[in-house]
Amino acid sequence: MSAVAPRTSLSRILGFGFSIALAFGGTIGVGILSLPGEVAAALGDSRLIIGIWIAGGVYALMGAASIAELAAMLPFAGGFYVYARRAFGLTTGFVVGWNDWVLNTLTISYAALTVSVFLASLVPACTGHDTVIAVASIGLLTVLHWFGIRIGSGVQNVVSGLVGTLLVVLALGCLFAPGPAPGGAVHPVPPSAADLPLFSAGMIAALVVALRSVFVTYDGWYMAIYLVEETVDATRNVPRAMIACALLVTTLYVVINIGFLHVLSLPTLAASSLPAADAARQVLSGGAAQFVTFLSLCTVLGLINAVLLGAPRILFGVMRDGLAGAGAIRVSEGGTPRASLAVTSVAAMALVVAAPRGRLIDVAAVLFVLNYVAGYAALFVLRWREPDLPRPFKVPGYPITPALVLLGSLAFLVAAIADNVRTGIGALLLIALAAPAGWWFARKGAAAR
Repeated sequence: MSAVAPRTSLSRILGFGFSIALAFGGTIGVGILSLPGEVAAALGDSRLIIGIWIAGGVYALMGAASIAELAAMLPFAGGFYVYARRAFGLTTGFVVGWNDWVLNTLTISYAALTVSVFLASLVPACTGHDTVIAVASIGLLTVLHWFGIRIGSGVQNVVSGLVGTLLVVLALGCLFAPGPAPGGAVHPVPPSAADLPLFSAGMIAALVVALRSVFVTYDGWYMAIYLVEETVDATRNVPRAMIACALLVTTLYVVINIGFLHVLSLPTLAASSLPAADAARQVLSGGAAQFVTFLSLCTVLGLINAVLLGAPRILFGVMRDGLAGAGAIRVSEGGTPRASLAVTSVAAMALVVAAPRGRLIDVAAVLFVLNYVAGYAALFVLRWREPDLPRPFKVPGYPITPALVLLGSLAFLVAAIADNVRTGIGALLLIALAAPAGWWFARKGAAAR
């Protein structure tokens, strides 16, 4: 009797609603609860504040439309690796895939350590056990994913729905609450960027600071591309989900910021390190801190769950192209690429133990922009080199739309490296180390063919 070949195909069972929940969970984080204060401090003008959040949403929407063309054209597991491999070859594809997987692993570790911070605020007995709690949170979600995609996707649907509901409650509560209470703490009025000449150094500096905060807060709209191979009618549903997520998040962010500006004075908002908590105190008669902490905890748990769904698919896509044998790309009956999930989870736990939380986010701030650059550049190359490739979805406004987001991403990358040169160079070296492995991978793939 011949042995049964291991299953190496993913299960196409996910729908449009899950794709939105995944993208939403991968985008919404504690940034929207804290970074509006930094934006307000940088701009000092309510019109500019709302305008910059709208501009960030438009930028995310253009990015989503650009990557949606690639996702519909190449609906295979692996995310940005798939696009870079098709456009630039296996060596560059491997480097991009490595970058993407490392970024997602860093994100899991950072979010898990953040879980321990919020949990300690709710349960004081957890204080001082950050590493144990972070490792346990990764381990618990890994166990759930181990049993199949239906469980992992179900968790994502529930958590994303809960986070969305709580954010809407906070936003509407702020909008319908009375204005700032008189006699509160007095904060200095931040300088208004609106009073500066349009192209002056001061205006540009203010916009750069604000845009960086906004840009980071919108990151994650692309999460559905990692599970495109498991999505029903993927060439239609994944682009729709990415664009819908960008529109939904933009609307939510703008309404939240309008609510913050309504319930807090501009000086108070600009001075706040956690505007969501300060706004909640104005809206809720009691329990404001607990509400915001619980909301924050839910957002980071949703983020970990979303990335634990996506990151193993990157590794799976790379290994399936010849990096590993059939045993390593075995898919469980529940639809989980278990080897990739195990490697990702163990790596994330190791980073929790070995790296400070601040260092993790500093490196991730450089790596995530490299994904954007690779994706947008791949779009241009494939349009030029393979114009007849079927494209179920085409980005509107080509080539202007992807050119704008590509230039914006390059500018953000330069700013991120300039802001922290040592970390930026370290992140680039981390990616450069993958080049020899990519070269070997390409030779291995060529020999196999």
